[in-house]
Amino acid sequence: MGDVYLLGAGKADITGPVVEIAFMGYASLDQKGSGLRQRIFSRAFIVGNVDKPNERFCYIIVDTAMGDTAVRDGVLKHLNTKFGGLYNRQNVAFVGTHSHSGPGAWSNYLLPQITTLGLDSQSYTAVVEGVVRSVERAHSSLKRGRLGLSKKVVTGANINRSPWAYEANPAEERSRYESVGGNVDKEMTVLTFKGEDGTPFALLNWFPVHGTSMYNNNTLVTGDNKGLAALMLEKDLGNNFIAGFSQANVGDTSPNTLGAVCQDTGLPCKYEDSTCDGKNQLCMGRGPAFQISDAESNRIIAEKQYLAAKELLQGTQTPVKGNSGIVRSYHTYVDFGAPYRFKLSDGTDARTCKAALGFSFAAGTTDGPGMFDFTQGDEGNPNNPMWLAVRNLLKKPSADQVECHGPKPILLNVGEMTEPYAWSPNIVDVQMQRVGQLAIIVSPGEASTMAGRRWKESVVNELDRLNIVKKGDAWAVIGGPANTYTHYITTPEEYGRQRYEGASTLYGQQTLNAYISLTTKYAPYLGATIPTDTIPLGPNPPINTNNSLAFNTGVVMDNPPLGKKFGAVLTNANASYQKGQTVSVRFVGANPRNNIRLEGTFAAVEKNEGGSWKRVRDDTDWDLVYRWKRTEGLTGQSEVTVEWKIEQSTPAGQYRVVYYGDWKAAFTGKITAFEGVSATFTVA
Repeated sequence: MGDVYLLGAGKADITGPVVEIAFMGYASLDQKGSGLRQRIFSRAFIVGNVDKPNERFCYIIVDTAMGDTAVRDGVLKHLNTKFGGLYNRQNVAFVGTHSHSGPGAWSNYLLPQITTLGLDSQSYTAVVEGVVRSVERAHSSLKRGRLGLSKKVVTGANINRSPWAYEANPAEERSRYESVGGNVDKEMTVLTFKGEDGTPFALLNWFPVHGTSMYNNNTLVTGDNKGLAALMLEKDLGNNFIAGFSQANVGDTSPNTLGAVCQDTGLPCKYEDSTCDGKNQLCMGRGPAFQISDAESNRIIAEKQYLAAKELLQGTQTPVKGNSGIVRSYHTYVDFGAPYRFKLSDGTDARTCKAALGFSFAAGTTDGPGMFDFTQGDEGNPNNPMWLAVRNLLKKPSADQVECHGPKPILLNVGEMTEPYAWSPNIVDVQMQRVGQLAIIVSPGEASTMAGRRWKESVVNELDRLNIVKKGDAWAVIGGPANTYTHYITTPEEYGRQRYEGASTLYGQQTLNAYISLTTKYAPYLGATIPTDTIPLGPNPPINTNNSLAFNTGVVMDNPPLGKKFGAVLTNANASYQKGQTVSVRFVGANPRNNIRLEGTFAAVEKNEGGSWKRVRDDTDWDLVYRWKRTEGLTGQSEVTVEWKIEQSTPAGQYRVVYYGDWKAAFTGKITAFEGVSATFTVA
């Protein structure tokens, strides 16, 4: 049996404004929310030493694009007030699932704020307060229990979207990983939380696949494939089971498993640079159900992860044990723009650079192509005079910056752009957590497949050298993007090919080696005996919460059409439906930003059971969709459409659709709740 630990898990709603705020992930101004397909959540997992209450860590997974400096800062301040330092920057990891389908406008730095029109206080607060609530619930649930580890290869859920870059890595190194996926990791690792009686009550898993099943034309809030997988497993198991589906070395992965195809010809895109006739815009990856919808592709990728996690949960597990139940975590800040200087394994001097993005960054990926004439694999010296002029107008890179980032041609010199405040981070988070033989690398960037493999191997070798965990017993995982978003982390070989991932590796070609240097340097802090020297705190990053630009305007007022009331039915349900059909009901609506209904729902389906109505579907159900549309801007009129695709498992009976809204008065600003209810209909 494994060691006994103090274990807890908690979950809370973080769904912010579902309309009129741009999504975070694809960096598209046009991708603004128009409704909700599925609520998004924060899930917190606590592992502690039963004998030493202060010896614990908290791993938080949020259904957002990434961890963020400002959000983590807000969370830690709240936790400090509530718990007096028990949960702090040393032991709290804040990890995004990398969904590209949630509200943005909560980021700390200017670059990701540009496409969300700055920072929106409602969006920011929803995430912060929801995360804190999930930690509170995890803390309240703490009990003695044991942990189990298991893993398996999951097929059909991911592919490598930049194989040309991956193939730059040494052939001998690549050959070592054929059994676990080849050019993309297909191994899922599950950490199961069990009570002392052996009953599982939560799980945390790591598997790399981008949160881009939903394309950049999707404007309905979702948790993408990982958010859906988590809810699938939680609904399946019931009993308040909590499932965390974390990213791993996600950088070059894609859920669009049928590969990238030119949308005009149906032919494969050019292998080296993912273009169609020299242009990037028509080269798009196709999900497994592309002929039906990206929503159905998302469901398939989610289901593969959910079923794999369930199988591992119910299968044989390796008990977690080591050093009599100790738990370790460390965190430090390092200024990569300073730079950080270190030696490579062969003794060569190396350094990081101030952050910069290459020309191929603007080309996007096959999951979301970029614009204009940018292409992936643009190394050397792009000679487009217009873009060079734009680059130099914003901030011309110095000769040292150009040399440091070579062979990357710099498009955006973001590490030296500080007006009106920092565009991107130069100060990065370095963090690890350890329980028993499991080491968790908390990565601020998206490590590519091979970058992640090298990083994990280096950590395992160092833990073995230090006699902390023997190599044959060690399990290592990467969780990210976490804490501070630092874009991508590629191998130097992949960096040299300057596809999107290499161009988005912020701190030069030695970025990966710098992270490896730091995580192995501080590995002694994971041991049973901690070094007497306190781990350096490092320089604090800037927190821009109170000085960020904010151009998203608030709700002015709501009004119904003349002669109508809020919640009135405009288009009603039919009298009866068959399974597989879609019920669609249209209501007089109001702006959902008036009340984001955290822990609640905008839409519901109720079933008549013995003369009383029982809720059977809500905003957590994939097949129940809430859509909002402004119909008259001057007076604030809008409509809401609730759609329910009736699942094949739905019992026959009488049902109705309910809409929950809140309207804002023009002069007083008073918010008033209301409901809309459809006619009763039969499902046969």
